[in-house]
Amino acid sequence: MKLKDKVAIITGGCSGIGRTTAILFAEEGAKVVIADVKDGKNIVELIAKDNGEAIFVQTDVSKEGDCEKLIDKTIETYGKIDILVNNAGILRFSKVHEMKEEDWIDVMDINLKGVFLCTKHALPDMITHGKGTIINIASVVGLIGSQNISAYCASKGGIIAFTRAVAAEYAGNNIRVNCICPGPIDTPMLRKATKDVKVYENLVLLKRVGKPEDIAYAALYLASDESSYTTGSIMTVDGGMTTV
Repeated sequence: MKLKDKVAIITGGCSGIGRTTAILFAEEGAKVVIADVKDGKNIVELIAKDNGEAIFVQTDVSKEGDCEKLIDKTIETYGKIDILVNNAGILRFSKVHEMKEEDWIDVMDINLKGVFLCTKHALPDMITHGKGTIINIASVVGLIGSQNISAYCASKGGIIAFTRAVAAEYAGNNIRVNCICPGPIDTPMLRKATKDVKVYENLVLLKRVGKPEDIAYAALYLASDESSYTTGSIMTVDGGMTTV
């Protein structure tokens, strides 16, 4: 078990990449705290049936009070935080000149401010214990851009820059901070965005849409001691999309 006795918080843990990561981390021995605005009790029950350990904390990562409660509940229940996976995110479609200000704000609040708030409130416990790892889920569009989702691209690009800054700031505290940039992954978000996910196959060298497991296993590597010499990295898991 690569995460035996470790405590991991996963935001946006009720669906897609977050859900798959939560289940995998529990299988690898972690005590998992699932944070989401949706009800995650069914995932907790699923993990428990497989002899794993998890709790659910309803959390809106755009609200500082919710993020504080998430951290406090984790420490109250498990006594520490070893791993934080900032995965929660939303997507809005619009051309820039037609975009509503509230859509821009909503995307930034969840995707970027949420990463900041959860990181801010998790760091003190990691500093106290002299170790920790933070994994931020960005996107390849934060590297290369894409049409009609400029707010999403900007938020993901911000996560990449934030990752590098925090990695530099807290390396002396033995806290590693890394980022994963997924390509097109078959999740509810992608299926909501397109009628046919297969249209993305021609965008990547491997000619397939990724699975949530592809990202979950990358997160497992970054969460485990196997990546003890890795911080400030931007890991693309995109089927070769950014090399096309």
